[in-house]
Amino acid sequence: MVARSKRYIESKKRFDGNKEYSIKEAVDILKGFPPAKFDQSVELSFKLGIDPKRSDQMLRDAFSLPKGVGKSRRVVVFTTGERAEKALKAGAEEAGSDELIKKVEGGWMDFDVAIATPDMMRQIGKLGRVLGPQGKMPSPKSGTVTEDVEKAVGEFKAGKIEYRSDAGGNVHALVGRLSFSAEDLQENIHAFVSHIVASRPPSAKGTFVEKICLSATMSPGIKLTI
Repeated sequence: MVARSKRYIESKKRFDGNKEYSIKEAVDILKGFPPAKFDQSVELSFKLGIDPKRSDQMLRDAFSLPKGVGKSRRVVVFTTGERAEKALKAGAEEAGSDELIKKVEGGWMDFDVAIATPDMMRQIGKLGRVLGPQGKMPSPKSGTVTEDVEKAVGEFKAGKIEYRSDAGGNVHALVGRLSFSAEDLQENIHAFVSHIVASRPPSAKGTFVEKICLSATMSPGIKLTI
C-alpha cells in the first residue's frame, strides 16, 4: 500500500471521492487543498472507451490551451541551415542536425518538446528508442514535424501541449498551474475536455469518455461530471 502524506490525507477529507463535480466545483476544491511549498502542476486524466491495440483508435495530437501552461517550455529543433537560425530566434533552446542528434544519443534530454523538419526524419529515426518512451519523438500528428519551425516553436513555447493515449486507453495532460486564477483554470479545462470529446475516433464504439479526473501534483484526483 502506498504511504500517503498528511497533506494528501487532509485533502481527501475535503471532498467526496465517489461524487462527480462540475469543473467549477472541482477547481474550487483543488484550490482549497492544503498548500505545497511549490507551484503545483494541474493535470486532467481521461479514461477513454477506445481499443488501445487498434492504431485507428489511438489519440495523439497537440492543443493550444487558451491560458497557456504557466511556464515556458524548453524546445529543440532538428533542422539545418537558415531554418535552424530561425528556430533559435523564435526561442528554441537548441537547433541543429548531426551535433544535436549525437547530443541526444549521448543522453541529453533537458527539453520538453522536440520539433523536426520533414527532411530530418530519416536521420532522427534512430532516436525513437530514447525519445519515444518519453513522448518526445517528433510526429506529424502532434504538429512537431513541420517546415514552419518558427511558428511551431512559438506555439509550444506559449503553451501548446502534446498528448497521446497510452496502452490502457488513458490520456493525461497538463492544463495549468495551481497559481492560475480559478477562471483561467476553468477555461483551460473546458477547452481541453471539449477538444478530447471532439476527437472521438470514428471506429470507437460505446461510451467514449468514461471518466475524467482533475488533480494537482501532490493531490488526490477529483472526478468530473462528464
